[in-house]
Amino acid sequence: MEIGCDESGAEGEKLIGGVTDVFAHAGVALTLDEAEACMDEVRRRAPSPITEYKAFVIRRAKHRLARQWLLGPTGPLQGRAHVHLTDKTLHMTRRVADLIGEDGDRLYRLGPAAFGTRWRDLLEGFNDLMRPYADRSIDDVFALVDDLAQAPGEAGDLLRRLAKTRPQIEDLRVRLARDPGTAAPLDPLLPAIVRAVEYWGRGHPVTVVHDRQTSLTEERVDLLKRACPLEELRLVESHLDARIQVADLLAGIARGIAADELHGRGDRLLAGLLAPYVDEHSVWADGSMWILGG
Repeated sequence: MEIGCDESGAEGEKLIGGVTDVFAHAGVALTLDEAEACMDEVRRRAPSPITEYKAFVIRRAKHRLARQWLLGPTGPLQGRAHVHLTDKTLHMTRRVADLIGEDGDRLYRLGPAAFGTRWRDLLEGFNDLMRPYADRSIDDVFALVDDLAQAPGEAGDLLRRLAKTRPQIEDLRVRLARDPGTAAPLDPLLPAIVRAVEYWGRGHPVTVVHDRQTSLTEERVDLLKRACPLEELRLVESHLDARIQVADLLAGIARGIAADELHGRGDRLLAGLLAPYVDEHSVWADGSMWILGG
């Protein structure tokens, strides 16, 4: 099994306060000839003069019918494509919740209601502390924790427990300084690739042909191989492999649909067309979008 993969919304381990709030990773099980035929048809249905066709072109409003065709039952992707979605805020909340052995999805619902915009400030602070090279003071972040811990009830109790995790964060900062490439990575690309391999391989080895990503270092590829039956990961320029180009289109379309759903301006038709492709283990809160994998 060999699949072509690409992503949309990648900002490495910057999960909070970045440009995008959704990360999408797509894999397609097409032959090169099938992928090239798909791209030819996309160009015919959603024309553009640009040399390297990218997802932003087909996402234009005037190309809605082309998106419907690509995702729909008469398109080339039925049973041949897979998308893993990550709500970056939920992904970060789960990592914070892990520090106190708490349910991240419950904390995701509770935090904004209890603390308003300061909850996001807290998540951004922990995001900086839990990724390499971030210039953030541990004192400042835990001062905010102590302040929010004054809240009454369940929310305040959770923050009081979080205040006791400072030694864990200090230890993590030491490990990140010593080994920034592998220590506790937050990058959603890594678990998304694991899920792609698990989905397509079903226990058998899978080769991934992926668009070039600086975060996919040799050390992290080794981590992936230990986490799943990844036979090989080849980094290829997207213009050299039509399978990656198709995956780029699917990832970009999926991220746009998912971001609209996340912010309450969803398109039910497009969401319904995307749903069969969405991985059931996507990082998404239950009940906040279409039935994943429906």
